[in-house]
Amino acid sequence: MKEKKFEILRNIVYGKIGKRELLCDIIKPSDVKNKLPAIVYIHGGGWISGNKDIGLNKLLPFVDNGYIGITIEYRLSSEAIFPAQIEDCKCVIRFLKINSDKYNIDEEKIGVWGESAGGHLASLLGVTDERTFNDSGGWQGVLSKVYAVCDWFGRTNFLIDIKKCDDAKAPYKYISKLLGGPIEENIDKAIEVSPYYYNFKNSPPFLIMHGENDPIVPYSQSEIFYRKLKKNNIDVTLIKIKNAGHGTGFGKKAIDFVIAFFDYHLKNEKTNWRNLINNRNFIEIPPE
Repeated sequence: MKEKKFEILRNIVYGKIGKRELLCDIIKPSDVKNKLPAIVYIHGGGWISGNKDIGLNKLLPFVDNGYIGITIEYRLSSEAIFPAQIEDCKCVIRFLKINSDKYNIDEEKIGVWGESAGGHLASLLGVTDERTFNDSGGWQGVLSKVYAVCDWFGRTNFLIDIKKCDDAKAPYKYISKLLGGPIEENIDKAIEVSPYYYNFKNSPPFLIMHGENDPIVPYSQSEIFYRKLKKNNIDVTLIKIKNAGHGTGFGKKAIDFVIAFFDYHLKNEKTNWRNLINNRNFIEIPPE
């Protein structure tokens, strides 16, 4: 029988909202002794569905590559409207920093990766000041800085590309649920929830990956965000995946890019990332 190379610590309480416990799972190499860089995975599901279990298998390639993996739950929009979701994400970063010795985490090498709604929240973590949305759930006084962000097809600007579909269907109904009402009646909140409208100059490096044929979050959402980050002199790479949809058509090559990105920025392994991206900012990966 093959010995497991990893261990999973399940249902760890990373924060509390009243009596509500917020949970995460931590997956780590079984023989870890020193502190390692960490990847926090944020699941998608339109802010209204999904759970932390989604991230366990997704994090295994990273654990095999010398990372601590953390997959988190956050309050869904059926439980609490925005900004509850980003407050929870920031809470887990504080928790990991406070408990870095316990879980073998290098607190200055924490990256975050999310898909769809999770990509949106990952981007918000990257573009908001470490003190913004940073006072809920516990561990107050600790900054929620992350050191690298990977956004897979997250929405970045909630004021465009919305009214192309019926109000009762996705994505409009999911966004209205997140905001607590119709977008037209919540313009200020729609701006506040949009990573595009922030101008935080100390953002970490970004990797954005998006399918060119995404029917739910248009590729243009990532393109305009990319240009905004470039304008703010943020280190950002945008990868358009040829013929891919909303999370479909992303294969092992896409994961290889993500690992190389985090290796470059969290492990200082420069050569691999530079070879993969070939020093370009726009790349197309054919689906497998």
